[in-house]
Amino acid sequence: MKWITREHPKIDRIACPWLIRRFIDPGAEIIYTPFDQVLQLAEKLNATPFDIPDVEYTHYGQECTFDYFLKKHRLTDPALKTLGVIVRGADTDHHEIATQSAGLWAISAGLAYNHPDDYSLLEQGIILYDALYSWAKHLQKEKHTQQPDENLLLEVFNNFLKKKSGKKIPAWAQELKELIQDHIDTNLSLKEISDSLDINPSYLSREFSKHFDDLSFGEYIRKQRIEKAIELMGTHTYSLTEIAYLTGFSDQSHFSRIFRKHTGASPSDYRKKMPEK
Repeated sequence: MKWITREHPKIDRIACPWLIRRFIDPGAEIIYTPFDQVLQLAEKLNATPFDIPDVEYTHYGQECTFDYFLKKHRLTDPALKTLGVIVRGADTDHHEIATQSAGLWAISAGLAYNHPDDYSLLEQGIILYDALYSWAKHLQKEKHTQQPDENLLLEVFNNFLKKKSGKKIPAWAQELKELIQDHIDTNLSLKEISDSLDINPSYLSREFSKHFDDLSFGEYIRKQRIEKAIELMGTHTYSLTEIAYLTGFSDQSHFSRIFRKHTGASPSDYRKKMPEK
C-alpha cells in the first residue's frame, strides 16, 4: 500500500511511517512530495494521504496524526501509548506533556538538518523510533545512574504511603509510588503520570492528597526530594551541588531555597550539624 504526505518531515511524518511499517503495513511505500501536490498524486497513485489538512489521517483537536493512527488501527500496546504522548508533545510544541518531547524535537530537527533527502532521513528516523519504542517497551524504569558500582540513587521511601487503618490503598496509588521512586531525580509532571496510569489528571490531582500524607502532588514530590537529599548528605560522599542534581533540583540555589523552607536551615548549616557516618 502507498502512503503519501508533504515533504521535509520532522516529527509526525517520520513517526507515522515508522508506525505504519512496524505495526500496520510492513511493505508500505512512503512518498514525500510538495504540499500542493499531495492530493493530486494521492489520487493518481492510489495512495493514502496523511498529515495534511482535510484528509482522514490528520490532526484532531490537540492530538496529532500519530494519535489518529493509533486510534484508527486500534493499536493498544502500552509502549505505543507512551510513545504517542511523546510524539504529540514534540509535534505540537507542547513539551510539557512528556519530559522526552523536547529531546525528540531536538534530535529530529538535527536529523532533518543533516539529511536533506527525505528518504535518507526516513531511514534514520526508523532507527530512532525503533530505539524509542524499545525504551518505552522495556526500559522506562532504567536509569543511566543505576549501575551497581555507582550507588547514586538509593532505595528509600519504605513507608512511602501513609496507611490509615481500615482504608485500602488503591492500585493506582501503589503504582504511582513506584513511578515516583523510579523518577525522583527527574521532573515528573502530573499529566505524564496520569497518562502512564491511564487516570484522568483532574481525578488524580483531586485524590492524590488522600493517599499521600495530605499533601498535593508538588508538595509531596518536594518533600521526598528533601528527605532523599538529607539521606545523601549524611554519607558525606557527595557535594551539595551533586546532591541537588541527584535529587532533581534545577540548580543549587533552587535546592537551597526549598531545603530551607522544609528544614529551617540551609543545606550547609544542616550538614554541619549531622553526625559523621
